[in-house]
Amino acid sequence: MKKLAVGLVLLCLLATGVAAAAEKIKVGAIYPLTGPIASTGLRCKYAVEVALKIVNEAHPELAGIPLAESEGLPNLGGAKIEVVFADSQAKPDVGKAEAERLITQEKVIALLGAYQSAVTKPASFVAERYGIPYVCGASSSAALTERGLKYFFRIAPTDATDSVGFLKFLKWLSSKTGKPIKRIGIVYENTEFGKHAASEAAKAAKELGFEIVADVPYTFGSTNLNAEVQKLKAANPDAILVASLIGDFTLFVKTCKQLDYAPPISLSYCGGFQDPNFVKNVGKDADYWCGSQSFALDLLPKMPLLAKVNEMFKAMAGADYDGPTLEITHAALVLAQAINLAGSTDGDKIRDVLAKTEFPMPLAIAGKVKFDSNGQNVYAETVIQQIQDGKYVTVYPEDLASAKLVYPMPAWSERK
Repeated sequence: MKKLAVGLVLLCLLATGVAAAAEKIKVGAIYPLTGPIASTGLRCKYAVEVALKIVNEAHPELAGIPLAESEGLPNLGGAKIEVVFADSQAKPDVGKAEAERLITQEKVIALLGAYQSAVTKPASFVAERYGIPYVCGASSSAALTERGLKYFFRIAPTDATDSVGFLKFLKWLSSKTGKPIKRIGIVYENTEFGKHAASEAAKAAKELGFEIVADVPYTFGSTNLNAEVQKLKAANPDAILVASLIGDFTLFVKTCKQLDYAPPISLSYCGGFQDPNFVKNVGKDADYWCGSQSFALDLLPKMPLLAKVNEMFKAMAGADYDGPTLEITHAALVLAQAINLAGSTDGDKIRDVLAKTEFPMPLAIAGKVKFDSNGQNVYAETVIQQIQDGKYVTVYPEDLASAKLVYPMPAWSERK
């Protein structure tokens, strides 16, 4: 009779969406683990695995990070999170199919992913259809949080936020140096990410008094960008904005050197510039390129918990965090907090916690995460960094800067 009673209690717990102590809670994660940006996808995977270690194991040295000191989720009897990874191959249709598989076959209760906005878009529509919470770490297309979805939440700042931030920075730079910066060039991959970045840049330029003198799209995964660089060189803008992932940005910079084009300043949206493989790929030629970052090594002395977690990531990935991978760790930690606070594996209960809660996040510049009614993190913050001597250094805002911006970018012939 005693065994029967215990069994009945267990069945009741499972029926109400509450996990038993020994039960693993399955979450799905979709990233490009093979294909043209596989190296980035693997870093995304490591970012999730760092969050799993923090949540599933006891880490008293990380006191201050929610769930770090205990093993598993205390409100669910110590249940641990198991992540089932899926490979999008950097293809939207594959990402969509994998979301369907994870939900219907693997029975995951929530999704993370998918790095590329073009993959996140269809995958999150699948999650919405099934009532599955989807916490996105790094996809930046502003359109993702403008679709009226109920179950979609995003950690990273949007391309709209970065566009306004970039142009305000250029206004500051112009006033600081006395050199007029008015004429802007935009180069971008012809995908969900790139097209929306270009659209937001054009909108911000109109509002802030800049002129777009070169609009240069290209095909994602291109093998030749000569025509695109020649177009930028002919337009001779005062600054360029770039929306490219690691392979394309590497090719873009190599082509700029080959064709002897050095823009006065280049500002990159999330992606290729932020990936530390960029410096490995082009060596000294990485110097003087700039972009937004939600992670900065020079901030670590002020953020000791982030410094410790960065060492955990570095032990797995062989390199420090960059902005997107840190945001992916944030996403996994926020999702774990939401499941724990819900005390349930029920999608609607987890979704309600995500929508209503301000989450402590000492690994973020702002120190917290909260989503607005569209699912966008209202505390998403970035700094502007420049690569100098092979290292990323913060150059703006001034109160966080650890180095002075090198401007204008030196001509290729003037570099050592």
